[in-house]
Amino acid sequence: MVHSFTPRQRKVRILATLGPASANPDMISALHRAGADAFRVNMSHGDHDGHAKVIAAIRALEKETGRPTTILVDLQGPKLRVGTFRQGPAELTKGQSFVLDADKAPGDAARVHLPHPELFAALEPGTRLLVDDGKLVLRVQSVTPDRIETLVEVGGRISDRKGVNVPDVVVPLAALTEKDRRDLAFALDQHVDWIALSFVQRPEDVAEARRLIGGKAALLVKFEKPSGVQRLEEILELADAAMVARGDLGVELPPEAVPPLQKRIVAAARRMGKPVVVATQMLESMIVSPTPTRAEVSDVATAVYDGADAIMLSAETAAGAWPVEAVTMMDSIARSVEGDPDYYRRLHFTETFPDATTADALAEAAGSIIGTIGADAIICFTASGSTARRVARERPGAPLLVLTPKREAARRMGLLWGAHAVPTKDIGSFEEMIAKGKRMALRHGIGKSGSKLVMMAGVPFGTPGSTNVLHVATLTGDELRGYG
Repeated sequence: MVHSFTPRQRKVRILATLGPASANPDMISALHRAGADAFRVNMSHGDHDGHAKVIAAIRALEKETGRPTTILVDLQGPKLRVGTFRQGPAELTKGQSFVLDADKAPGDAARVHLPHPELFAALEPGTRLLVDDGKLVLRVQSVTPDRIETLVEVGGRISDRKGVNVPDVVVPLAALTEKDRRDLAFALDQHVDWIALSFVQRPEDVAEARRLIGGKAALLVKFEKPSGVQRLEEILELADAAMVARGDLGVELPPEAVPPLQKRIVAAARRMGKPVVVATQMLESMIVSPTPTRAEVSDVATAVYDGADAIMLSAETAAGAWPVEAVTMMDSIARSVEGDPDYYRRLHFTETFPDATTADALAEAAGSIIGTIGADAIICFTASGSTARRVARERPGAPLLVLTPKREAARRMGLLWGAHAVPTKDIGSFEEMIAKGKRMALRHGIGKSGSKLVMMAGVPFGTPGSTNVLHVATLTGDELRGYG
């Protein structure tokens, strides 16, 4: 069966998290129709059997629609937590002493078990511990190998297994826990498209994950710790994509520090030609309300204006009361921004400089040709997807139709700005490239009589990484009649 699904009339991609409110075939299909281009499976919740059913439902949807559909599995990472309390939650008051120790006995208002020996080695007097997403702040007074004495700076209620953030030091924790390794093996067995690595602190974390993935999926790194942001370019160099994970960033940093960091991470990823996702609390009020706040709408719009490749919904679609409405709203906001006559000018506030390669030079030229002759599309023949990423980095003002013989490459492009990826048989000659490019443009609703199409490919055909041909073709009335 030949599918001829039309491209989304939107360049930025929407990544929707699946969970109790949405992890069934009917809802996944509804989210897709509403505008979701990719789906996030969060390994912090649920079990492998449940996740396998969700992944199967997404692949069934792909078969039904013919549109390559992207699956991102998000590993939990090394989440730090306190132990349990003997008599339920305890109240900590400002100015009191509170101890975290190696004693496994249940805690009280004076102490609690901390099951992370790495922290005892990493902390020093003066550093902060943020508990329960920063609701409580503890300042370290003294540290021994089995006891951390702190002073409560911001008090409140503390209860079983609340999370602990340590913003002031690099904790010598591996980015992949034993649970993460099991989850990663499961995800690779399921042939998912992207793996998201949580709490990245060092380039070595990324290198280890890449070694374990072995090319079976693309790797996205989440920037949610200040120590990771400090080594932004080094970490990005080793990754395939980035995520601005504003939840934990906003815990470990003052809230006002997050927006400039968001812009810095997005700009750095764009310059390096790596897809970048902006995530967390984008339409948070839609967890319980059918409409967002004006501030949330503005937040989503800002990410689109900044040129993010994708914008993500978390609890809004995973556990909220209005998952389809949240996707519909995000789609509407993105379309509105992209319809702004100033949109492309704002996009190019971030300058992207081509590397000294033929492929980069041609990608930059393709974007320039679009602006000069008003071409209706860029048609990119690629095996690995690297040419498509180079073209998307330029944020061209015309649709990007990506033709690839590899379904895996087409699926990974669900996080790539403006890319409409189609799995199709490879080409073997220059003439076949032109004929197929025209045919696919017509099949997917791109172009009319007189339309100019910018085509990019590599010779010899079928050789990955050899992009060295740029050709402008024109659709004629005869071709349109012949296609009809």
